[in-house]
Amino acid sequence: MTIQMDRDSLNAFLRSEFPQVPFISVDTVARENVVVRLSVRDEHLRPGGTVSGPTMFGLADVAIYLAILARIGPVALAVTTNASIDFMRKPEAGRDLLAECRILKLGRVLAVGEALIYSEGGEEPVARCSMTYSIPPTRG
Repeated sequence: MTIQMDRDSLNAFLRSEFPQVPFISVDTVARENVVVRLSVRDEHLRPGGTVSGPTMFGLADVAIYLAILARIGPVALAVTTNASIDFMRKPEAGRDLLAECRILKLGRVLAVGEALIYSEGGEEPVARCSMTYSIPPTRG
């Protein structure tokens, strides 16, 4: 797959179009995958000091979206149409989360992606997510 947006252009797009997530950034973009970071803040924690499920779901959603944009370019209106997430273990306290994403299928109107979420420095994923996105038709 060809890369249409690199790390800097994805981060600029994220800041411009989604200023509500200043704690999310793209670490790397490669042909095979995209790695997106969530800088964990106090508001992401649930009782017991672990990162909340909704926070991990949000990271996966943004990360897979950005992995799709890395391939198709800046299409702001691509939307999630299906999602499934498995929470497998407790994230390690005090560490950022990293979502390693890959695109499983990239069609004309649908894209399917997968994210494995890790605590930074951890070897075992804390969550696994798959999502399908609808890509709006291009007008020309």
